[in-house]
Amino acid sequence: MSLLDHQLELLAPAKTAEIGREAILHGADAVYIGGPAFGARHNASNTIEEISALVDFAHRYRSRIFVTLNTILHDSELDAARKQIWQLYNAGVDALIVQDMGLLEMDLPPIQLHASTQCDIRTMEKARFLGAVGFSQLVLARELTIEQIRKIRAEVDTPLEYFIHGALCVAYSGQCYISHADTGRSANRGDCSQACRLPYTLSDNQGRVVAYEKHLLSMKDNDQSRNLEALVDAGIRSFKIEGRYKDMGYVKNITAHYRLLLDEIMERRTEFTRAASGHTRILFTPDVDKTFHRGHTDYFANGRTEEIGAFDSPKYVGVELGVVDRLGLDYFDIVTNAPMANGDGLNYMLKRDTVGIQANRAQKLDDVDDGQLWRVFPNEDMRTLTGLKPGTTVLRNRDHQWDATLQKKSSERKVSLQLELSEHAHGLRLSLRDEDGICSSTDAALALEPAQQAAQADASLRAHLGKLGSTMFEADGIELKLTQPWFVPAGVINGLRRDAIGAHEAARLAAWERPARKKPAQPRAAYPDTQLSYLANVYNEKARAFYHNHGVQLIAAAYESHEEAGEVPLMITKHCLRFSFNLCPKQAKGVQGVQGQVRAEPMTLVSGDETYTLRFDCKPCEMHVVGAMKPGILNSPPPSNVAYSPLTFHRQRPRADNSSQVASTNGAVK
Repeated sequence: MSLLDHQLELLAPAKTAEIGREAILHGADAVYIGGPAFGARHNASNTIEEISALVDFAHRYRSRIFVTLNTILHDSELDAARKQIWQLYNAGVDALIVQDMGLLEMDLPPIQLHASTQCDIRTMEKARFLGAVGFSQLVLARELTIEQIRKIRAEVDTPLEYFIHGALCVAYSGQCYISHADTGRSANRGDCSQACRLPYTLSDNQGRVVAYEKHLLSMKDNDQSRNLEALVDAGIRSFKIEGRYKDMGYVKNITAHYRLLLDEIMERRTEFTRAASGHTRILFTPDVDKTFHRGHTDYFANGRTEEIGAFDSPKYVGVELGVVDRLGLDYFDIVTNAPMANGDGLNYMLKRDTVGIQANRAQKLDDVDDGQLWRVFPNEDMRTLTGLKPGTTVLRNRDHQWDATLQKKSSERKVSLQLELSEHAHGLRLSLRDEDGICSSTDAALALEPAQQAAQADASLRAHLGKLGSTMFEADGIELKLTQPWFVPAGVINGLRRDAIGAHEAARLAAWERPARKKPAQPRAAYPDTQLSYLANVYNEKARAFYHNHGVQLIAAAYESHEEAGEVPLMITKHCLRFSFNLCPKQAKGVQGVQGQVRAEPMTLVSGDETYTLRFDCKPCEMHVVGAMKPGILNSPPPSNVAYSPLTFHRQRPRADNSSQVASTNGAVK
């Protein structure tokens, strides 16, 4: 078993380098962040300079920085992507998270590559293949059960990564084209329009309404808090928090939450260690309910369950606060289960919508049997708050006091340090050794004078050497290796300590060894299939060459390459609306008079002017949302020098001159 098998990595998101630094201080062993371009989140980009500064900060703690470069790329973008990758490598970045296999055919620096969740890794065969072609870490599909993860780990030696918290895409990641079909904004190109968060009406094959104007494709948020140790035992070694669009408070809170959970596991399970250095002290009590979420689900970790959807609202409605007691002209009274504060954000449900309220002023009136009685003077005119009445349940989605706590220093992270003070020919030497075994020495020149009060001199030296409060270190031991007690002025010993700490931080950075790129297996691994549909997202000639070189014979163009297409699955999802509304044939098995009805399909999903057909593949237990691209919708040109016919396979044959050409062959989409 390798060292990596014993390390548990907490991987946090960062929209900005500043958020990335706070993620590290709150316990992240690694941070993933977007670079200048191609990062699958158009509004979460960072400059090379910002990332370089974050890398230096992270490496002091032995935390790693991963940059997302996980869009599919045009041929016209490949050179720009290659240049950016070299810039990121020179900035010290530890790994790239990628989707486009064309990158593996390019002249890249020896930087680690991690297979993004958009690679849709659901099988042992695919996981084994990606490890064999040079990926150093694999982000598994969110839909996998813990048992499925365990089976993959038993056959694959590449470290496995898994999302443990945050927003869920309803589709298999990388297998959703509904945004591009409707708007030309491709999710695989980093510009998802989030059609899954819209309201839909569901009808059966006879036109009967099953659900009206519900957010039927909107999932609750992922929360694997209770499954963390089971995931460790199943073989997950990198625990990933979703959220590159999330704010500072979210990242602080959720990172701290999982840092405490993982630390508790490692305290009991001493065979495991954290993947980075230091000890994190959280200065608040994390609470996953206090920051943005749509409700909590462990999704399919323990198999299919009910109530995974956030059908009522895709927004953060918050935590139940209390019940309205009475209304006044410019206020309302509410019995709460917790204290309030001026500036709290409140809401309540009115039919299918949420109504937001800002508490301009909150005044406690009394303690009552059920909690506390508060008077709220809202920022809104009471006459506009339709539906607010005695008995209305009110939720809080912005806790002003909580937000204020997270705006201040809320965590610190310290690396243990042993200090040894000794003499040398011209004065004193301070030698440091940290928990990672890195050593440094710093000298101070001075004429040594015997101390008149030995005990006092000893205590003074120890006190000044131990003043590490504002640094990244904490003293784990101070040893005075002196031939006799010396009198040392406070300014001298403090200056020596500061110089030594600065030198040791530099020594830590100098000693950092970037993890090596994994070499692909020889001979080349064969891809598990010999043909690929549009679902493989092949969007450039380098990607086509990659699959061809690994044994694939029929290669369809990416969905984004087609200006017009017939009806195909625009979304493939494990979420099943027949199951959600108790219409699944498996649920109805043995129920007389029901089984024949629930088998009837297709069902129809309507949102505004958009209509989709739902088809159900019961063997893998999947739902397909079927539709057609609107004529003329295309957000960017197809790869150069390739003529595509709608959703066909393309066979690549060698020419006599060893170049290649593309021949089109109609074939069924897999």
